[in-house]
Amino acid sequence: MNSSICIILSCLLGQVLSISFKTILASNYNKVQKKTPAPIDVFSRFIKANKGSRIKRVHGDIALGVSRSALSCKGCLWQKINGTVYVPYTLDEQYNNDEINMITTTMQVYATLTCVQFVPYTNEDDYITIKSANGCWSFMGRQGGAQIVSVQKGYCTSEGTTMHELNHALGFVHEQSRSDRDDYVDIMYQYISPDDKVNFDKMDTNNVRTRYDYQSIMHYPAWAYSNTTEKNTIVAKPDPSVTLGAGSTMTSLDFTKINRLYQCDVCGSFLTDANGTIISTNYPSPYPNNGKCVWVIQAPSDLVTLKFDAFDLQSSPNCISDYIRVYDGRTRNSLLLLDRTCGSEPVPALIASTNLALVEFVSRDNKKKTGFKASYSTVKCGGTYFTPSRSITSPGYPNNYPPYSNCSYIITAPPSYKVSLSMTSFNTEFSSSCKYDYLSVYDGNSSNNPLLNTFCGPLFLLSATSTGPNMFLRFISDKSVQKNGFLLSYSFVPLSKNWNGPKVDAILTGD
Repeated sequence: MNSSICIILSCLLGQVLSISFKTILASNYNKVQKKTPAPIDVFSRFIKANKGSRIKRVHGDIALGVSRSALSCKGCLWQKINGTVYVPYTLDEQYNNDEINMITTTMQVYATLTCVQFVPYTNEDDYITIKSANGCWSFMGRQGGAQIVSVQKGYCTSEGTTMHELNHALGFVHEQSRSDRDDYVDIMYQYISPDDKVNFDKMDTNNVRTRYDYQSIMHYPAWAYSNTTEKNTIVAKPDPSVTLGAGSTMTSLDFTKINRLYQCDVCGSFLTDANGTIISTNYPSPYPNNGKCVWVIQAPSDLVTLKFDAFDLQSSPNCISDYIRVYDGRTRNSLLLLDRTCGSEPVPALIASTNLALVEFVSRDNKKKTGFKASYSTVKCGGTYFTPSRSITSPGYPNNYPPYSNCSYIITAPPSYKVSLSMTSFNTEFSSSCKYDYLSVYDGNSSNNPLLNTFCGPLFLLSATSTGPNMFLRFISDKSVQKNGFLLSYSFVPLSKNWNGPKVDAILTGD
């Protein structure tokens, strides 16, 4: 074979290999660049899931009984016994543990902020059976006997969709079907196909003296059933820019409507702002006896931090009478951030592990105490620890912590114990004075207490022990040089009669 032919064949082979290699690279690049689909809103979920369903429905996801040709819910409320509305339920065996946990946790939210309690079915005549049937839908109100609430696996197993269908089962229609909706929204029928216009019929509703809720979990999004791209079918007034529906959970007004429809005698608030204030009834005057009140905080993002600006509760042994309790979540099944606390001693600041927290206040025997005032806000990192032993990590651990971190960790032991801190791993930016990225440890519950030590760099050994039941940690990072941070652990140690002061140790690794 002459040299010219060899050169030509080599070039052709090179082109083939180059094209194949580029194709493989492009294929792999596309796989890497493929984006995770955005979360689907409640309306999109039930429209997609209900496509092709043979269940007779109106308004998208409200099922009709055999004898019903239109929506009617007179006398369809669930029975109320001694102030509590019990709704028995069964769960489909098709659900996995995560789906069961999501559904049952969602139902617990109702018990926290309303008098409605979903309880496991025993032998009641009327109950709901939550099934992974064909779609996301529910009958409206109590039907009598067993009635399906369809929460289809894959499509409907989200908190928002589950709440939406459970609210139908409690007797609620869609918000834009309210009898007074024309005072708040305009329906743009020119962008709705003839067969879909029935979904926008108004109903003769009991609005339980509540204002129209544009963000209700029961409200359609602005583009619902639109047959024209970028044209909305529902327009808020007087401000057309107001967001409609598309929420992932119930609003404060959604809970209010349930409480008014079922005449619940409950004290509670659902707080969704990034910051706010919580006060006991009548504060700063004495709070009433025989009261129970809850505040559920669901901040938009980050971690909830709670600070008590004033605290004055009636004292009792083990706080069995009047007390505050704070949960690391929005139901009473969540872990405790602060167990029963009473008296007038200062309460340390609290930091939840997520954007959720629950404050519970119970009063039984107040004589003349004024109650409390607390403020909440959000932080990017930190934590509050009351359990006997836990791990504490820098933000993002074991990955690098972010720049400009400012994290507070508060450890509180029982009164007769001290806090012992140790490390599993510690690696921050090193400087001789620890002025860039560092962890400071204080002998108390805030940075106003004595400083035990400040740590930085790669450490082989780190330990510290408080003189009393509180220890406060603060982690700071600057804009440059991020490391993987730290994994610490602590334990509670009984106070010794011969205890002479705090103990601190640190050894550099030499890296």
